[in-house]
Amino acid sequence: MKKKVIVNNKMQKGYQYYLTEDIGKNFDKEFKPQLTPKEMLSLGVFGGVYMRDCVKEFPKDWFEKAKFADKGVKKHDASLNYFKINASQSLKIWREKGWIHKDDPRGWFEWYCRYYMGRRLIDEDKRQIKRWKAMRRHITQIQNNCKSHDIDCRKKQRQALLHWAYDTRLI
Repeated sequence: MKKKVIVNNKMQKGYQYYLTEDIGKNFDKEFKPQLTPKEMLSLGVFGGVYMRDCVKEFPKDWFEKAKFADKGVKKHDASLNYFKINASQSLKIWREKGWIHKDDPRGWFEWYCRYYMGRRLIDEDKRQIKRWKAMRRHITQIQNNCKSHDIDCRKKQRQALLHWAYDTRLI
């Protein structure tokens, strides 16, 4: 199976990639996200402004319950996030830190959506999985400083972890 995807959205025009794995399957053994992109979007991530122009690239059902700001709204709306708090850094900061790869100009979540769909970029996958694993330090901080299942404790860290497909509602 090798399906070609052509991307035309606000940040990429004519970008092409291939899906070489089945959707949601054959992940690296080190990469075990707790949430799918669809689940993340329905819970509320990135203030409702992230990837609204990407609905043609991914399955329609991912966006049916997505918490998106109204069209035309460009500003992040923390009330659309699951924990009702802004836990995002600007794309400008991500670029300055060198966290953005040319194939995924929106960052980690765009990479994850494409990885989930079946795209594989060996070196970039390794880099992003390493970054994903590094987020676990925030889980340890929540476990060490919060009562079990107290989702009001460390909301900013919990929202940030949600952006990385970790489900802190379970801890």
